[in-house]
Amino acid sequence: MIRRNQRFLTQLYIVADFLVIQIAFLAAWWLKFKSGWLESYRTLPVESYAYWSFIYGGIAVLIGIVLSLYQPKRKKRFVDEFLKIFQVHLMSIFMLLGLMYFLKEIDVSRQYLAIYIAFNILSIMLYRYVLKKMLKSFREKGFNRQFVLILGAGTLGKRFYSNLEQYPELGYEAIGFLDDFHVWDGIEEQRYKPILGTVDELPGMLEMLPVDEVILALPLDAHSKYPAIIAACEKAGVRTLIIPDFFDYLPARPYFDNFAGMPMINVRDIPLDMTGNKLAKRGFDIVFSLFAIIVMLPVMLVVALGVRLTSPGPIIFKQERVGLNRRNFMMYKFRSMKMQQDGEEDTGWSTPVDPRRTKFGTFIRKTSLDELPQFFNVLFGQMSVVGPRPERPFYVEQFRDEIPKYMVKHHVRPGITGWAQSNGLRGDTSIEERIKHDIFYIENWSLLFDIRIIFKTIRNGFKNAY
Repeated sequence: MIRRNQRFLTQLYIVADFLVIQIAFLAAWWLKFKSGWLESYRTLPVESYAYWSFIYGGIAVLIGIVLSLYQPKRKKRFVDEFLKIFQVHLMSIFMLLGLMYFLKEIDVSRQYLAIYIAFNILSIMLYRYVLKKMLKSFREKGFNRQFVLILGAGTLGKRFYSNLEQYPELGYEAIGFLDDFHVWDGIEEQRYKPILGTVDELPGMLEMLPVDEVILALPLDAHSKYPAIIAACEKAGVRTLIIPDFFDYLPARPYFDNFAGMPMINVRDIPLDMTGNKLAKRGFDIVFSLFAIIVMLPVMLVVALGVRLTSPGPIIFKQERVGLNRRNFMMYKFRSMKMQQDGEEDTGWSTPVDPRRTKFGTFIRKTSLDELPQFFNVLFGQMSVVGPRPERPFYVEQFRDEIPKYMVKHHVRPGITGWAQSNGLRGDTSIEERIKHDIFYIENWSLLFDIRIIFKTIRNGFKNAY
């Protein structure tokens, strides 16, 4: 059965959005016309502004319904909700301006409208973020639970159950499994919920148990059962979700396309393939790297002087790395090691106790100050502020055969920091785990995700750096 409180929560969101829009109207009106902080020439009474705010609220709610802003959100990321909110209000203001132009309402303050829209978006995002955090907290404590029944107790079903246990804030609880062949052994019986029966017993289970969603985690040879399973779930009013038996080949967030009238799954959908996203990320990289270079210039001068005084040789160390589309480039660092002898090739990892390092080099590597020249790589377009860390050609050739999906990281520009590095995966850490984080970043990129990684890197420091 579908639980009533979800419908109530949807209605609550609609009412709350409309009320927040009217509060934003009062705040914008006060700031523009009453605070005295802004120059104002009042041309319409407050009642007229309130009238248009009510109309705007209705437009925004209707567009939100059309664009599925009020659908259940417990499985969705807040960044997706943020983008949807921005889209809804951008469309709403254009519709409002069109309506005002059609009705020849030309005396509304343009500055007021800008403040009003900004307040709307910020206040709605703020209250939704706080509400989402509160709901997660309540769900972790057992409130508003939804129950799932897993069809298939094989590798796929057990993996889903284990993953679900790691996200208590989603508020889902597995009741148990249905499987035609599998029986738990002693260890599995302690780790997993019980196998309640066979797949053919599903209709009876849906009548007996408080099931909200059925998860199909069956192997490929059981797909002939799907029509009967889906029909039973729809008859009982239960949502059905299918985990494809080939999901290991799919991205973290699969993209469904349409080709020749047939729905298809795009195996590797990359947000940064879109021109708009590329331009946005490149613009952010240029602005951020220029800001970082200006702010950190005194520090870079001190580090350059330290390198010069403590070791003979060049200040900047250049090393060939593999970047976007497998193109090689020279990555810059402040030199932290002694000069190599002629003909000596460096293909070794740096270690915590590395005799090649100078004393000053140990300090700048530990604090990651040696990475600062890479902001120039960003300006030159060879790197990004955030992205998978680039590796030397020698190791790329080695890892491409040893680690699945390793070369996927070269679909985007490499970064000074990344999702893996912000989670402490630097230095002598698992390459496989780094690649998993890199692929997750590539498939889930957004500017907000970049900003989150930058703040997380600053907050956590450069762990495992040496």
